[in-house]
Order: sequence, then structure tokens, then C-alpha cells
Amino acid sequence: MVPNIALPLLYQRVRLTPTNHRDAPIMTMFQLVLIALIQGITEFLPISSSGHLILLPGLTGMEDQGQVIDVAAHVGTLAAVILFFWSDVRLAFWGTFRLLRGKVDTKGAFLALCLLIATVPVIIVGLILKLTGLEDMMRSVAVIGWTMLIFGIFLYWADQTGGTERQAEGWTMRHALIMGLWQAVALIPGTSRSGITITAARILGYERQDAARLAMLMSIPTIIASAVLLGADVVRTADAAAARDGAIVAGMSFVAALAALGIMMRLLRSVSFTPYVIYRVILGIVLLWVAYA
Repeated sequence: MVPNIALPLLYQRVRLTPTNHRDAPIMTMFQLVLIALIQGITEFLPISSSGHLILLPGLTGMEDQGQVIDVAAHVGTLAAVILFFWSDVRLAFWGTFRLLRGKVDTKGAFLALCLLIATVPVIIVGLILKLTGLEDMMRSVAVIGWTMLIFGIFLYWADQTGGTERQAEGWTMRHALIMGLWQAVALIPGTSRSGITITAARILGYERQDAARLAMLMSIPTIIASAVLLGADVVRTADAAAARDGAIVAGMSFVAALAALGIMMRLLRSVSFTPYVIYRVILGIVLLWVAYA
């Protein structure tokens, strides 16, 4: 059965405020599968996973999934990106120990340093948004519609005009900072963290596959920071049912994200980001029509 869409709920002045995990509803298996697939497929594609998850309860009539499920879904996608880029992750992991000793004398240490630099802006901006309450104020259909449309067109422009002279192995601290600042913009729902960092990388002249690779590596410390920020409170209050649901979502998100990553990275050998741009533009127009109708 297709749920009715209540237009007053979707009006742009109404916020889609997340349900607190203490009052989180009992999730059906259908809801768990749907959330896991949405998170897993959209997390690394440049179409905004957070935007889709925010829209899910508003457009379907389902209750918000709560923080337990959100954290679990991100843990699943985190495991997927670590496995997919294991060689880079292993290099950065061992390089972190060199970095902690104040040494940047290996490729791994330099990669770890660049990832750290790229992560700092999003942590600072994320804390500001959370402490000021602006995070919830931006959770509206109108905001997601505009960001889907605007940043989708921006991605198309960057992809079509960006150079191809740079590769991921030539990543610099300056470029890491620039991409990190752009990544912070993705805290606006609908922007897409992977989409905006890929856009920044293409503007800087990185090839499509290398731009995506850097964007995916940047997601690892960002997802970890987000999970730590929410995870402590979730662990203290989650019950057995919530833990079971979280485990199911984490597992399915892992599988979906791994498949999505593999397909996207293979397609980038011969296909541009235009299909994702078309999807973003169409969805953005539909959401704006719904919001302002």
C-alpha cells in the first residue's frame, strides 16, 4: 500500500525533526531493510544519504528511525569502505602511529596527516550546528530540494570542466584542507558528503576515479567522528530490541554499500557523474514542487 503524503507536513516551514532514540518505535523488518538499503546505496554515491533518510519518514508516513538505527547504518557503511579501500586504510593506519610520534616520513604518515586535516573542519562545524540547534532547523524538504538541485548542477559543472592531471597519490595538505572545508558544507542536508568532496577534487584537477577515492577515504574519519559523537549516548540507552535492529541494519548496510562502491568505481572508468546529476536535479525539482505547492 502506498502511504498518503500529507502536504502540510511537507511544507517548507515545517521541520522534519528526528525522533529521540529513547522514544524510538519498534521497527518492522521492511523498515529495517529499507533504511539499510537507502543508507548503504546512497552513502557513497553523490546523491546524499542523510537527505534520503530525512525524507523517508516525511514522505512515507513512517516514524523516524532514531539515532540507534542511524549509527548502526553508518557503522555498516564504514566497514564497507574500509574493506573496499583496505590497502589505503592499512597504509594510513600504520602511518598514524608515525604521526603520533611527530614523524611524517612515510607515505602512510602523510596520508594520515592529510585525512586528519580534511576532517577537522567538519568536526568543528558539526559541533557548532549541534550546539546551536541549527542542525535540526535545516531538516526540511525545501532545504533538501534546493541543495539537491544546486549542488547537483555544481557537480556537473566541476566534472565537465575539471582537469585530469592529478592523481590521489599526489594529494597535498593544501588540497586536503580545501576538500575538508567543502566537506563541512555537506552538513546541510541534501548536499551529499561524497558529492561535494568529489566536486572539490574535480575542481582541483583530480581524475574521476581518484576524486572518488579521496572522497571515500575522507569519509572514514568523518563517519567515525559522527558515530563517536552519537554512539556513547546510544550505547547507554539502547535496549536489546534496539541492539538487534541495529545489528540487522549494520549488516545489510554493509552489503549494500560494498555493492554500490564496487559499481560506482567500475562505472567511473567509462561514465561521468552525469547520471547522478540527472537524478539529483529531478529529485530536487520534485521536492521543491512538493514543498512550495
